[in-house]
Amino acid sequence: MMEMQDGVELCFPHLSNSSCKKPVSSLSELVVLWVVLSSLPVLTVMLNLLVIISVSHYRQLHTPTNILLLSLAVSDFLVGLVIIPAGVIRVTTCWFLGDLMCFLYNCLCYIITSASVGDMVLISIDRYVAICDPLHYPTRVTERRVKLCVCLCWLCSAIYNLLFVKDDLTLLGKHNSCYGECVIFIDDISGTVDLVLTFILPVTVIIVLYMRVFVVAVSQARAMRSHVTAAKLQLSVTIKTKKSELKAARTLGVLMIVFLISFCPYFCISLVGADLLNNSSASFVFHLYYFNSCLNPVIYALFYPWFRKAVKFILTLQILQPGSCQANIL
Repeated sequence: MMEMQDGVELCFPHLSNSSCKKPVSSLSELVVLWVVLSSLPVLTVMLNLLVIISVSHYRQLHTPTNILLLSLAVSDFLVGLVIIPAGVIRVTTCWFLGDLMCFLYNCLCYIITSASVGDMVLISIDRYVAICDPLHYPTRVTERRVKLCVCLCWLCSAIYNLLFVKDDLTLLGKHNSCYGECVIFIDDISGTVDLVLTFILPVTVIIVLYMRVFVVAVSQARAMRSHVTAAKLQLSVTIKTKKSELKAARTLGVLMIVFLISFCPYFCISLVGADLLNNSSASFVFHLYYFNSCLNPVIYALFYPWFRKAVKFILTLQILQPGSCQANIL
């Protein structure tokens, strides 16, 4: 690639040798990045905003499971609003926002990632109790307790990650090799601890709980078929409830699988110590993880009739009518 003049190729020409060089991209790369930068964040923000409005507005949707989905939608919304645009800028051009914004951006990335993982663990626990201990589910998993768990999840994520990177706040940009770069340094010990706490442990919990849910769900499905044959009328209400819980478990199982497919490569790259910013394959994995934030509402639309109905009410502005929050969505 032909070298450009020093004044053009530097992020900050007036700083001479202290400035980083501007990344040089081909026309095809710029077109792809423009499409990603313009479409993916917009789709992610709009789709997750529909989930947030639906669950927040309609009273019928104020269930423990939907509150967990609401928390996940908030983290996905922030990914589309802040993380993806800033991430693409960070990878493809110079960082002109300063060291403080670099620190805040990295901090927000870590907090959102940790909160998303926490939400997935809470969803696994919710489905485990609903399927494996259905008689105690209404008393153990209440709306108030779930809201408290969600708040604690976000609070713990914020405190944990702020403590994790607090040293970088004392001397902003100390790990940058030149001006126009945005780097945050994590030593091997801290990185290993973080990998265990935010990847290995949560993923193990999710897989173990959902394997148990799967086994119990299969046995319940067989039991329901035999009950339907034996006594259709007497058990109709119980069977209907079990079917809805099994359907919810199946839908959220799909959500879990998609999340793990997007999530595991991201942390595997971190585990082997690859440079997410300079390695093209690692950069792809990085964006695959954040693409998951756009997929979650699509999964709801495919499997949840209430979400499709709520979106229809929102887009046709029926949500603006008096008393619309009491509408029959289910």
